[in-house]
Amino acid sequence: MNWIKNVVRPRIQGMLAKKEAPDNLWITCPKSGAMVFHRDVEANQFVIPESEHHMRIGAKKRFEIWFDDASYEPIEVPDVPLDPLKFRDEKRYIDRLKASKVKTGNKDSVELAVGKVNSLELVTAVQDFGFMGGSLGMAAGEAVIVGIEEAIKRHTGFVLFASSGGARMQEGILSLMQMPRTTVAVQKIRQAGLPYIVILTDPTTGGVTASYAMLGDVHIAEPDALICFAGPRVIEQTIREKLPEGFQKSDYLFEHGMVDMVVHRHKLRDTVSKLASMFMNKSNDEMPITNEDETAQASESTEVFVTEETS
Repeated sequence: MNWIKNVVRPRIQGMLAKKEAPDNLWITCPKSGAMVFHRDVEANQFVIPESEHHMRIGAKKRFEIWFDDASYEPIEVPDVPLDPLKFRDEKRYIDRLKASKVKTGNKDSVELAVGKVNSLELVTAVQDFGFMGGSLGMAAGEAVIVGIEEAIKRHTGFVLFASSGGARMQEGILSLMQMPRTTVAVQKIRQAGLPYIVILTDPTTGGVTASYAMLGDVHIAEPDALICFAGPRVIEQTIREKLPEGFQKSDYLFEHGMVDMVVHRHKLRDTVSKLASMFMNKSNDEMPITNEDETAQASESTEVFVTEETS
């Protein structure tokens, strides 16, 4: 009897039990509402195939699709005080940090790595919105600064994938101090003559937009990304006027000169590697631009400017 209860019955129940599907097997497209198979989205670099909606990506996934053969070297960031203000609201700040670390596997909201993109070495920082909304705190600010210093040390370009809800309120003024600190670091890479390219992803807002995210040599935005300082509802409630539809989305900002280009995720690697090579005076045959080339380019630009002014 024990053999039937302990062995046979559990096996029969296991065969008849309903198998539950994983929670992430299907994804609902935020743009069209259609259900899409998760593996299809992942194979397409987390872009919904039908609607072309760009999903948010964590730091590790971003590094995998960004670097050649998903091969890269993580860059360590020095530790900073975890809870300098002993902040507590509904939860202790230290508990929120622990939960975000478990959820994302990241040390903080900004992760650093160095690797090759189309055979060109680049130091890259990825801001992960999954870690407390990609908020800017002392650790994130330190990561941006360390990344820039590493790019200067290696004499490579620095690429930043920005995605943030703004400054981290749990760190108060210490969070806001990261804005001037990162601005000084950006000035250092500019003095070193190395490219700093910013890729604005959905969403990029608040103090991050007001500091290092808008100080790049080139600003590239992913399609339909929200890029702003204050959200549309806050602005409408403040000025009491109806604002244009999508006025803070990447396409609208590109049309009005706030970003340099809007690039599909599939084309980011080629676009950024070409721009970085150009800024570092590296052509396909590794030959620098000569003075004659620069003079010719300047002459062409002047002719275009004069033509536009006189027309």
